[in-house]
Amino acid sequence: MTAAPDGMPPLAALETARLDWQRDDTGEEAPRSTDFDDVYFSRHVGRAETEHVFLGGNRLPERFADWQERRPFAIGETGFGTGLNMLCAWACFDTHAAPGARLHLVSTEKFPLDREDLARALAIWPDLAGRAEALVVQWPEPVAGVHRLWLGPRVTLDLHFGDAAERLALLDGRVDAWFLDGFAPSKNPEMWQPELFEAMAAHSRPGATFATFTCAGVVKRGLAATGFAWRKMPGFGRKREMLAGEIASPPTDARRTTTPWFTPPPARPPRRVAVIGAGIAGASVAAALAARGVAVTLLDRESPGAGGSGNAQGVLYVKLAAETNHQSRVYLAGLLHSRRWLTSLDPGQSLWSPCGVLQLALSEKEQARQAHFLERHPLPSGVVEGVSAEQGTERAGIRTGAPALDYPRAGWVRPDALCRRLTETPGIVFRRAEVIRLAAEGGGWRLLLGDGKTLDADQIVIATATLANRFAQTSALPLQPVRGQVSRLRLPPAAPGLGRVVCAGSYVPPPLDGWLTFGATFTPNDADSEVRESDHAANLAEFERTLPAYAAALREAGADLTPRGLEGRAGVRAASPDKSPYAGPVPDAEAWQEEYAALARDASRIPEIPGRHHAGLWISAAHGSRGLASAPLCAELLASMICDEPLPLEQPLVDHLHPGRRLIRDLIQGK
Repeated sequence: MTAAPDGMPPLAALETARLDWQRDDTGEEAPRSTDFDDVYFSRHVGRAETEHVFLGGNRLPERFADWQERRPFAIGETGFGTGLNMLCAWACFDTHAAPGARLHLVSTEKFPLDREDLARALAIWPDLAGRAEALVVQWPEPVAGVHRLWLGPRVTLDLHFGDAAERLALLDGRVDAWFLDGFAPSKNPEMWQPELFEAMAAHSRPGATFATFTCAGVVKRGLAATGFAWRKMPGFGRKREMLAGEIASPPTDARRTTTPWFTPPPARPPRRVAVIGAGIAGASVAAALAARGVAVTLLDRESPGAGGSGNAQGVLYVKLAAETNHQSRVYLAGLLHSRRWLTSLDPGQSLWSPCGVLQLALSEKEQARQAHFLERHPLPSGVVEGVSAEQGTERAGIRTGAPALDYPRAGWVRPDALCRRLTETPGIVFRRAEVIRLAAEGGGWRLLLGDGKTLDADQIVIATATLANRFAQTSALPLQPVRGQVSRLRLPPAAPGLGRVVCAGSYVPPPLDGWLTFGATFTPNDADSEVRESDHAANLAEFERTLPAYAAALREAGADLTPRGLEGRAGVRAASPDKSPYAGPVPDAEAWQEEYAALARDASRIPEIPGRHHAGLWISAAHGSRGLASAPLCAELLASMICDEPLPLEQPLVDHLHPGRRLIRDLIQGK
């Protein structure tokens, strides 16, 4: 399976590292790659070499101590391996950095270790045990892409699984220091190619430094060809020399020549941000910003989680396309992100359950679709696998009667309680108010509220679902209201349970607090939130179709499976025309229509004009019925954009989520 034209790799499991464990001359074990016939580190001197080459070669103790920027100090690495380099950088940061500083680590890895080997390798250093545990607990499945981990309150790690040059070419962000690591050029020549050095240069900040253990000619030539100045320095131990250096003037981002409209607006360090909307989209953005030390005012005309995010139980799931597309990539990344995020936020699982989700194939057409998906996407079984009807029955604890896709890392969440928890994040002030109008003023924004009062903020994030395009600045963004009603059944004491969320035309999660929730209806262009008996009837019919054996067992236990026996709740969700969320800066629609008008005559005539945006105005909306899998990732994306950090998605996927994508599409199509 080959990469897509935009450089995106196929959705597939990566090959994990194959190790053996050798004893060095002191009798201690050290991991060795059988593929590259090279050790990851020497047990006796490995950590000292890391500190000499990468920390010392990049002068990190001094730079951490002097760091005054509001954005984090960013380190890029070309081979994560066991994570020793990054854990040492984290320890150095904790020792030397000022209290308000933050550290952002970006590392690539083509052959990730499995969790057990990772833990075994890092157990060698007891004083790193706490840091190693934070890494091991969040260690992701071996899937190509970006995996964001929260190592500590001030330290973030983005693991870019895949080929180093490929991953860095897709990186959306810039770094201050490089750890040019990996197996020696003689052992792994495929990595040390010109494309790697080109990607490093393209994603460096002016003055970015690098350090590497090797002085091989191919490395010196590759660095010099892309603008890095290098010099030899004393090596560590038996290695007489190493390289270090810097790049004074990195090249401009050539990728924007074909998509100038997606050029990000200049970074504006945030101090006071107003987030409008306290559902899962807005509350997660507010929490992400507050975690970065930003003062956030969260506004909602009702209470947190009162709108479409107000259900007592919702499903964390995705439905991936049979053929790879950007939407599926975003949602799979979002599912895996939400799982790590929830684990970090609520390790006790009071707000969620990782029980897994079965997507039943109730028709021959759906069975063929699922089979085609599995053929095209050989993902790890820890992410998704095909199961027979018998296997599904065993996992659900009730007869399912059909084959299925099983997502073991999915599950259910309490959306209403989650929104309330996020609102309690230190640094967030919740204010019950309706925002009527937005006005750019004095380099910032003034919000006119429904009670006639105003609120000033440096920047604004709009996260109000179907109301997100009610403002003048966002009115050009198309949004569709979609009504959805869930039904809830009070279960009798003898009612059977359910071991997994089961989905087909609707979803049925395991019972919670004595209630069984199922649904939801899907009614486009309907913004009514009143509960309807007809929707209860529709939900019951779909429940009977999805799990007839469970419905029969509930009736036998005395459950009243009629519309009269149900309670319910209706909410209105927002969808975009292409069913992907909007997450990014708000475009200046009038400027785009004027400056990119030539696209209507000839789509190849691309003006060399960076896209204009409403400075400091952002949006997270159109999450539809899968917001639990998309909103937390979009929140991290927006917080990273606002705070000038490397982004948690590849650039093509960031562009896919850009709120202006529809404007460009309509211009090209002459609409």
